[in-house]
Amino acid sequence: MSAVKITDRLTVASQPEIGTIPDLAKDYAVLINLRPDGEEAHQPGNDAERAAAANAGLGYAFLPVTGSTITEADVRAFQQAMNQAEGPVYAHCKGGTRVLMLYALGEILDGRMRREDVEAFGKAHGFNLSGAARWLARQAAHKPVVKGFYDVRTGSIQYVVSDPATKRCAIIDPVYDFDEKSGATSPTNADAMLAYIAREGLCVEWIFDTHPHADHFSAAHYLKGKTGAPTAIGAHVTDVQKLWKTIYNWPELQTDGSQWDRLFGDGDTFKVGTLEGRVLFSPGHTLASITYVIGDAAFVHDTIFMPDSGTARADFPGGSAQTLWSSIQRILALPDDTRLFTGHDYRPHGRHARWESTVGEQKRHNPHIAGTDEAAFVRLREARDRTLPMPKLILHALQVNIRGGRLPEPESNGRRYLKFPLDALEGAAW
Repeated sequence: MSAVKITDRLTVASQPEIGTIPDLAKDYAVLINLRPDGEEAHQPGNDAERAAAANAGLGYAFLPVTGSTITEADVRAFQQAMNQAEGPVYAHCKGGTRVLMLYALGEILDGRMRREDVEAFGKAHGFNLSGAARWLARQAAHKPVVKGFYDVRTGSIQYVVSDPATKRCAIIDPVYDFDEKSGATSPTNADAMLAYIAREGLCVEWIFDTHPHADHFSAAHYLKGKTGAPTAIGAHVTDVQKLWKTIYNWPELQTDGSQWDRLFGDGDTFKVGTLEGRVLFSPGHTLASITYVIGDAAFVHDTIFMPDSGTARADFPGGSAQTLWSSIQRILALPDDTRLFTGHDYRPHGRHARWESTVGEQKRHNPHIAGTDEAAFVRLREARDRTLPMPKLILHALQVNIRGGRLPEPESNGRRYLKFPLDALEGAAW
């Protein structure tokens, strides 16, 4: 095991032996592990390191990355783990290069280091950071600029997607906060995106939802009121409205999609600044799901998760595993370097939240996709779905989201009320 002190707060190291972890607690507050499980046959692994750190009274964070798939979310997660540590940090990968890469990229993104100095910085500490230089070059070439906002409560990711040439942007899948225990609502998530938009000097051109969400309220209506930007969703939202109109016994519900300014059909196009966008109809998870392809980025909502997390469930009313497979194949037909941005991440094995992959990564590493045919996928998906309870907010959220994120109208006492159909859905928690 080798270790290099970078700052008073950070030591970069190669893989430590489990037996040496108790000794680290004498000098460090937190151990950060950047190695994905299974990277090497005899590495200790996340569970063993976590247990050893806990037994030693040492903080622990699991941020698995590979050098070729690092994203800004990984850089920010590393910074957050550093900032939350109540003392010096001992961070390791296999040899230390990935750790120093994350640290250096964070310094550059925050303006504390110049891009052109990154390789010299690495060399001064005995590391080759040419990979960081390549990462920066790729980032500069990407269009659009994508900023993800992770909502811890629901595991949802919201996006601000901007054209650097014009500073025009779109908001995708915004969350309006809701606490089902108290009934409280809040625009906290939406306001955080508006604050970012103001800081970056952006102008909102569109507010998009990929589908009517079952696990959070949409903030589309709230954001339209704040920005004046038009709202949009897939044209088949009308089918979802008709389905849930019956479930809710809601005769006055309008089912023509008029709650949005634009209903997109398959192949429809739009612009975000100078960037061309187009729509892929992507049903299976819901009847109305669509994918937005903007420049080299595709926003795939709940169709495909991160490669270590598989694919979305297909057992909601109107869902279909066969249809989901077909939608996934259309997405995977995009160029291999297309960036894919997922709608949820549930942090398997306690890792940090991640939301960006590529078509190529999904083909190679997603166990629901790689080496699988339609019949095998359907068997796997349907078997897994039978084990899943309905999302805890589905009955709360759908009556808001099939109306474009509008909360129920206040009643005579000034309060708003949600309506619950009992015994309308299968999938009870028991």
